[in-house]
Amino acid sequence: MGLLALLWGGSFLTVRIALDEIGPFWVVAHRVGWAALALWIVVLARGLAVPRGAAAWGALLMMGLLNNVVPFTLMAWGQLTIPSGLTSILNASTAIWGVLLAALVFADERLSLRRAVGVLLGFLGVATAIGLSSLAALDITALAQLAVIAGTISYAVASIWARKTLRGLAPEAAAAGMLTGATLVSVPLALWLEGPPDLGLAARTWGAIGYYAIAATALAYLLYYRVLAMAGSGNLTLVTLLIAPVAIVAGAVVLGESLAPRAYGGFALLTLGLLVLDGRVLRRPSSPSPSRRGPGRWRTRP
Repeated sequence: MGLLALLWGGSFLTVRIALDEIGPFWVVAHRVGWAALALWIVVLARGLAVPRGAAAWGALLMMGLLNNVVPFTLMAWGQLTIPSGLTSILNASTAIWGVLLAALVFADERLSLRRAVGVLLGFLGVATAIGLSSLAALDITALAQLAVIAGTISYAVASIWARKTLRGLAPEAAAAGMLTGATLVSVPLALWLEGPPDLGLAARTWGAIGYYAIAATALAYLLYYRVLAMAGSGNLTLVTLLIAPVAIVAGAVVLGESLAPRAYGGFALLTLGLLVLDGRVLRRPSSPSPSRRGPGRWRTRP
């Protein structure tokens, strides 16, 4: 889980580095395109079943749009204005939106009192990190933060879509198919809005692209499902809490970023909300641990 948090936490830094030379649409196109290629190599090498049929590929195309194209693009655009550390803090609200939207859609995901308290704390954390005065001004900084929040909502919708449509697919094959669908959408968008790709990028930019595409996307997906099978979905919630500190430290050390005190206060409230949602901090020590529950349903990650 620590390695997974390092991989995902580092993606915020490397995306910001790539944005110094290429636009957000090509940032996303590179990310999903190279990651899809890497995962298909793994799928074919392992002899896993490839998704077949128009219905399966239609579901994967929509999944790629909701879980990759929309959130990746919104967050990359947001990072043009706000620090990578703050982006990672706002990204942690994905779990909050996931719980809220799932309660509206699925009968077995009702919003209990504990979950309602966790969601409320999470929203307070987001509001604190953004700052109500910033929202009232509705300047470019506020719009960038709202774009990141919109990206987390897209992640949450993607989780619901996956639960409804992607049952029965091997996780690695589903991830490869999802990223392929995302590539089919993001590359034409990048060509249309930002022109042909620049192949003469600096080594620093290619290194950033290689990291966030291969390490923080393709490898991270494989590692995610491995950890999910070993530790269970309950313990993976902790990864969300580890990503932001990694991104904050990386942004400060490499880019010299600094965050306002309210960002840290907001993250503290978000962390408390996620811990309340997880529920284990409220259980007695004698309660059975959920850490060895089965792999569970498909989940989406940043």
